[in-house]
Amino acid sequence: MPTYEYKREDGSTFEVIQKMSETPLSICPTTGQKVKRVISGGGGVVYKGEGWYVTDYKDGGRKKEEQNQPKKDSPSSETTTPTPEVKKTSEK
Repeated sequence: MPTYEYKREDGSTFEVIQKMSETPLSICPTTGQKVKRVISGGGGVVYKGEGWYVTDYKDGGRKKEEQNQPKKDSPSSETTTPTPEVKKTSEK
């Protein structure tokens, strides 16, 4: 369950653990003052385990590896003939 931060009329704040489906508090349960929910920074990121690897992400480092290694099946760029440039003419 998330923790929500509330601010009282006098400026003091407190936190309450509530379900997301619960309605926000309008009155402080301890002092009876009117309260408003405050947007907080969140919980942050928690890193667990040994670390990050190239395989942790889609397409990891494959694209960089493929760019650095020439393909075996395709001919090298030196032996290919350049494609002629085709100009379109408008038909009338």
